[in-house]
Amino acid sequence: MKTRKICRSSSVAGGTTILTGQPFAYVLCSVLRIQRCDNCLYSGKLSKCSGCQYVYYCDRTCQRESWSVHKSECPNLKRISPRVLPDAARLMARIIVKLKNGGADEVGYYTETNYRKFKDLMSHYSDIKQDKKRMEHFTSLCGVLFEYLGKTLIPNSAELMGIYGRICVNSFNILDPDMNSIAVGIYLGPSIIDHSCIPNAIAVFEGTTIIIRTLQDLPRLDWSQIRISYIDLLNSTEDRRAELKDSYYFWCNCQRCLQPEPFVAAATCPHRNCTNPCSPDIRVCSDCGQEFPHGFKEKFDQVTEFTAHHLQNMKSMAYLDISKMCLMKQEGILHPFNLQRVRTIESAFEAAVNLNVWEDAKAYAIQLIPGYLMYYGHVHPLTGLLHLMLGKILLYLGESKCALEKLKEASAILCITHGERHSLFRESLRPLMCQATAEVR
Repeated sequence: MKTRKICRSSSVAGGTTILTGQPFAYVLCSVLRIQRCDNCLYSGKLSKCSGCQYVYYCDRTCQRESWSVHKSECPNLKRISPRVLPDAARLMARIIVKLKNGGADEVGYYTETNYRKFKDLMSHYSDIKQDKKRMEHFTSLCGVLFEYLGKTLIPNSAELMGIYGRICVNSFNILDPDMNSIAVGIYLGPSIIDHSCIPNAIAVFEGTTIIIRTLQDLPRLDWSQIRISYIDLLNSTEDRRAELKDSYYFWCNCQRCLQPEPFVAAATCPHRNCTNPCSPDIRVCSDCGQEFPHGFKEKFDQVTEFTAHHLQNMKSMAYLDISKMCLMKQEGILHPFNLQRVRTIESAFEAAVNLNVWEDAKAYAIQLIPGYLMYYGHVHPLTGLLHLMLGKILLYLGESKCALEKLKEASAILCITHGERHSLFRESLRPLMCQATAEVR
């Protein structure tokens, strides 16, 4: 684990890397095991492990690096083949074996002198025991682990639940440059960082390396005040709090959660030029005095219910025709910053990109930017990636000047969230900017 040498009394600029480190334990998502290296997580030409025939590696170097971890699981994976071991069970098994082999003494520094060991991570043992869903999951994992590892390696039930609890509340989703989850890992030092729905820091990844960077200028580096977001911020306060309570067992009282959110479920004012977020229950806009048409509330409820149903169905796959149908029904009913409206535009954008319908993708990206700025803020990886993708689309469509403007906006954000040394900046953004600059000239 590496920490930056920053004097405690010195100010810290936004875009500063304050902590990097390697995982205590991690597993590649099983659905990606054929597409990504089990060691470094990068995609490309891969070779299958000749022993278990389950995991894949870039080359012999990655295979050698992984062997200290893989050698104990290789025969077990071969034995249970062709069954696929659940990711949570594989991560638990790796941690059990590591702790048996002295991993309990491994430390992860978050300052030059302060560190955490695996036992220092909160397990929320009592909360887990009272959580019906997690206890059912834990019980099923125990059955898998007994078959996979055998009784001799399995610790007692209290220790096993402690490991499970630490995984539940301390795991990081390891993300690729496009912010897609590709693996799950435990990082000892970074586990000290608390949550806020208005974070002042961000966790990004380069392969398995976690990088904690500041999102804003800080008066000093005080780890008790460093906050990242544990969850997706494109959500209402009610849903964010519920997710945090269900997953991490705390009730969020950050500044954002204590503030009113007039846009989340807002109706649009009937007056074409009024942008006031209106409650669907009122009869007259409080800002411009425009009266709502008869039956508006019923129509609003119908559109909301219709949209909720289709957004739920599109969680795993976005469909352009369904997204367009929802957007058409929402027109003149849902406020542009209504959360359902923003999510539907996001769904339409993703579907258009997947289908290579670039004119539609361009239009939806332009519509989506204000919503992302509203819910994610000006400095967030997803806001930066949206500008990057829009710049790429504009470049493909031959709109080089507009593309360069969007890529510059992406650069301003990603310089802070990722830094110029990150592969996203070097391999994706910079070549596009060079191409756009050349075409404009």
